Amino acid sequence: MDQREKPSPDEIRRACEDNPKIREHDLAARLGISEAELVAAHCGHGAVRIEPRVDDLLTGLEAVGEVMALTRNESAVHQKIGVYDKVVTGNPHAMVLGDEIDLRIFPKAWAYGFAVEKREGAEIRRSLQFFDATGEAMHKVHLRPASNLHAYQNLAAELVSSDQDPIISVEASGARDNAVSPDQAATVDDLREHWSRLSDVHQFYHMLKTLKLSRCQAMRMADEDYAWLLDNDAVGALFQQAAEDEMPIMCFVGNRGCIQIHSGPIKSVKQIGPRINVLDETFHLHLRTHHIREVWAVRKPTRDGHVTSIEAYGADGNMIIQFFGTRKEGERERSDWRFLAESLPRVPVRPTGMCRADRPSD
Repeated sequence: MDQREKPSPDEIRRACEDNPKIREHDLAARLGISEAELVAAHCGHGAVRIEPRVDDLLTGLEAVGEVMALTRNESAVHQKIGVYDKVVTGNPHAMVLGDEIDLRIFPKAWAYGFAVEKREGAEIRRSLQFFDATGEAMHKVHLRPASNLHAYQNLAAELVSSDQDPIISVEASGARDNAVSPDQAATVDDLREHWSRLSDVHQFYHMLKTLKLSRCQAMRMADEDYAWLLDNDAVGALFQQAAEDEMPIMCFVGNRGCIQIHSGPIKSVKQIGPRINVLDETFHLHLRTHHIREVWAVRKPTRDGHVTSIEAYGADGNMIIQFFGTRKEGERERSDWRFLAESLPRVPVRPTGMCRADRPSD
């Protein structure tokens, strides 16, 4: 949509007032704008533009104390309550390695930031919100009743931008970094050789980059010793069985600017229509299962024996959510997790041609 066709800041704020129960992400889509543009329209009306200086943000957040960290993509929302501690800063990556809040951050993708105050009745909700150049949300930090308001205000003041224009210019949305590459550059033998030589799960991304393959292409080309296609209902079955067995799992949800991880058991799993919801004390997850086009079980060799991940992909070929059994470096994969992963319902015949996730959406 051309900038001249977009609603003005006044019109955006009026739409927010008229639709108080619609989430900002969904209302922005309805208005034909990005979520960042919707938030920017409130500059001077409850929002302040701040610089997305990731290192300063992370080092300053520890003093704020307990908060809720939120990372999402179009199909999954991952929320963790805790403290930003055990921070590791640096370019091109930054990390938060706390017991509750566990993040991998890619600062180059962060383009816009806002400190937001939103009144709901007698309560004021405060948050820090960060977006990429297309206006897509990368990460949000929401204050809790136990948060240190003074530390939050000092941090927001430290990051405040000299530019408080309520209109921002966003780039057109394009394929994410993990999107399917149109041309397959590696052979099956190339892939088999590189895959067999992996010794750490973190080498998998670099293998794909070296071979110029998308994740979905690699799954399709791999032997069933390394990857096999699951029924889309496998994700729901995984949640239910893990909760029933009180099995500690790792659950990853990310976008191009941030990956957020839950490690531990899950307890309260509720499916409402096509959505799976985890509603635990310090961990909430909301997953749109109808967005899932393909689910793969994947074996990755490590120095400690192979580990198994369950990976769900959307119609664009990008990963929606990923699971592992909880383990520490130097430990072998949990036998109960491996049994669960290998017992999930499989697609009986390995299809040929493109991955379902590589095809246009129906």
